[in-house]
Amino acid sequence: MKHFDFDVIVIGGGHAGAEAAHTAARSGARTALVTLSLDNIGVMSCNPAIGGLGKGHLVREIDALGGVMGVAADRSGIQFRLLNRRKGPAVQGPRTQSDRRLYRAAMVDLLRRTPNLTMIAGEVADFIATDHIVSGVVLADGSDITGKAVVLTTGTFLRGVIHIGDQRMAGGRMGDQPSVKLAERIDGFGLPLGRLKTGTPPRLDGRTINWDGLETQPADDDPVMFSFLSNKPVARQIACGITHTNEKTHEIIRENLGRSAMYGGHIEGIGPRYCPSIEDKIVRFSDKPSHQVFLEPEGLDDHTIYPNGISTSLPADVQLDYVRSMVGLESVSILQPGYAIEYDFVDPRALGPDLQLKSVKNLYLAGQINGTTGYEEAAAQGYVAGINAARHAMDQDPVIFSRRDSYIGVMIDDLVTRGVSEPYRMFTSRAEFRLSLRADNADQRLTPLGITLGTVDETRKRAFGVKMEQLAACYDQLHACQLTPSEGKKHGLNMNQDGQRRNAVELLAFPDIEFGHLEQIWPQLAEHDLQIKQQINREAQYAAYIARQERDVLALKRDEAQTIPHDMNFMEIEGLSTELRQKLTKVQPRDLGQAGRIDGMTPAALTLILTKLRQYQRKSA
Repeated sequence: MKHFDFDVIVIGGGHAGAEAAHTAARSGARTALVTLSLDNIGVMSCNPAIGGLGKGHLVREIDALGGVMGVAADRSGIQFRLLNRRKGPAVQGPRTQSDRRLYRAAMVDLLRRTPNLTMIAGEVADFIATDHIVSGVVLADGSDITGKAVVLTTGTFLRGVIHIGDQRMAGGRMGDQPSVKLAERIDGFGLPLGRLKTGTPPRLDGRTINWDGLETQPADDDPVMFSFLSNKPVARQIACGITHTNEKTHEIIRENLGRSAMYGGHIEGIGPRYCPSIEDKIVRFSDKPSHQVFLEPEGLDDHTIYPNGISTSLPADVQLDYVRSMVGLESVSILQPGYAIEYDFVDPRALGPDLQLKSVKNLYLAGQINGTTGYEEAAAQGYVAGINAARHAMDQDPVIFSRRDSYIGVMIDDLVTRGVSEPYRMFTSRAEFRLSLRADNADQRLTPLGITLGTVDETRKRAFGVKMEQLAACYDQLHACQLTPSEGKKHGLNMNQDGQRRNAVELLAFPDIEFGHLEQIWPQLAEHDLQIKQQINREAQYAAYIARQERDVLALKRDEAQTIPHDMNFMEIEGLSTELRQKLTKVQPRDLGQAGRIDGMTPAALTLILTKLRQYQRKSA
């Protein structure tokens, strides 16, 4: 039997495992990535897409820290789109549809070129542990690997069960066996476990779709990339098709709800509320006559189409019936039926903020085993677990990410403090500091930390240094350019006529003043790089709002003890989701602190309640 020794052992080659292994190795730890098959590293089990609202912020932060997800996404992206483009930068989210094969190839290439990283094909069957202190793993072939820290990233494989109607089969995803031996070994640690579920739609044969007459959604003409080192897409850009469910679709589903694995009582796990199955949509939104379905290609040389929006656990014959009821899909063939998958997870409140288990030393968890959903959430946890496992192995202090500095910090704090009642998904609304936690400034917030931790390579370090020098030079020039309101009026600037002299940075804070206006007054400003000017423009426009945000958050913390009148009508609070209004009405929290502990409550929602409370108090005074 073989014996290996490393500093850090990462179990699993999915998105969490790949990021954890890369991060640990980049920081200087001798790292082993152990996975069932090297061919499955970076596999996109569900939709081959990266990013979105909140999720795109996470990918940008991973990239700023020197991670690999953003680089792999840029190498494989076949349709880049910036979501919420018409809204402010704080809530814009980069997204791309990726070529499944190109993404996996990019991830394998990036990992193979990472110093200190060894990839091992094998099944982890047991831990080497004494008195809840882990010191390595045992493989199914009897080989053992010792290490100072272990990162476990099992995804949906822990006792995974696939459901298609009333059919059940063991599996971590379609075509792959679940991890049962490891689940039984984890039972021995006495960890708090639960069951969650997620699902996928049927995969369609694009050659059998009638594309004529369908709406299309093209890629952006000016794509926003994920990595701060990328300038433009590598792969050819494509358009997605759009169809809709209709009353016939809904009728087929309603008539067969009892045959659904979820509605037929075959599944005990809780699914993601913000990514409902088509059965959920029909039941929960019964008044809605149709739902949009995006027909997303899984690759440039792949006929497989991912119909985003109709994940299901209905029997295969029902899936074919309801899919063919939609425009353009009348003669479509299904390549693989949709399915629900149910799996074990560990209550993340059993973890410390470094993602090490409190009751099992040297063992870190990352990804869906912690109750999250999505590639991006998994990869971000992978970075946190990977860097902390490496630092632990090298006798260094852990790194704790703050809610104030990153969405990564928001997610980790949410998980270890509140736990989960459903698969956790990142949204911008979860962050009280979201105005300053923008996707565009992730490098300014986190790359200095990545440099300190050793996860940022020299190429990125040099590029970041050049950017910061350019920003500083531009700011210096803008501060030196000043004028009075009367002088501004002569130049056509719409600014307060209060007699106060302002510099160019302060002028950019006015909503009607752009960088181009200033260049007409001070032509020397035109010499600066476009991206630098855009960055400063955004920062100047947000400055006053960020200061107000800081005050609101401090006020919220001071006011958590404020009592809430028993007759306050939460249904009247504009800006709150219907779900939160209903929960507040049901719970009737006695104070703001209790309201904050309601499942699904966000800092932004608490701020709205505080505002309403103050209005209520003024009326009562």
